Amino acid sequence: MKPWPYPRIIAHRGGGTLAPENTLAGLRVAKELGFGGVEFDVMLSADATPILMHDQTLERTTSGSGAIDMTAFSDMLKLDAGSWFSPEFVGELVPSFERAGRLCVELGLWANVEIKPAKGYEAETGRAAALLARELWRGAPVQPLLGSFRPQALAAAKEAAPELPRGALTKEIPPDWQSHMEELDCVSLHCDYRMLLPQQARAVHDAGYWLVCWTVNDPAIARVLFDWGADAVITDRLDLIGPDFR
Repeated sequence: MKPWPYPRIIAHRGGGTLAPENTLAGLRVAKELGFGGVEFDVMLSADATPILMHDQTLERTTSGSGAIDMTAFSDMLKLDAGSWFSPEFVGELVPSFERAGRLCVELGLWANVEIKPAKGYEAETGRAAALLARELWRGAPVQPLLGSFRPQALAAAKEAAPELPRGALTKEIPPDWQSHMEELDCVSLHCDYRMLLPQQARAVHDAGYWLVCWTVNDPAIARVLFDWGADAVITDRLDLIGPDFR
């Protein structure tokens, strides 16, 4: 198996606990702190614009309300996506995937793009995210890694842009995990570290796949996971687990 070619420490949803999640400000914070890799979520608005958003509704991370798949992107641009976090980020906008991707390329940030479809839009979101990622990173030295919990989204991404690497996300590694990896032609398995056993970590590597663990916020736990063979960890605590963590 080839060595993991991406950063070992990945900033969760952009800036982790140091910036509002899934915002351009979060990506800039990660870069300022020296991180080489970020993770963020991509969902479709009502007018099929790929945007950065984790929840299927607006309430938790913006000044708006309602379902993402029922809200046009033009209406989201009227919302504040930073004031819920702190006064420092008042006026932060909900970013399109296009703006976020261009910023990543500009800053030299590698991106772990989680395809996070609203229910019923799995294939559409996977296709749109993959096609736009192909354009945004065209000619870039390192391509993004597309991941998802939804097999249908990954299958659509594979069909739309087969050259982009894919990662399968799962909370707990199921007994038939390898057949799913093969079917979707994935290169990495991403799991909840709390559900991982050392023998599973070995099995993933023995089968020729990379292993990524989320969301790891304790340096001691991160060291254990790396000892088990994890290739990378995703963290909220950019202040505790830095880009040069060993």
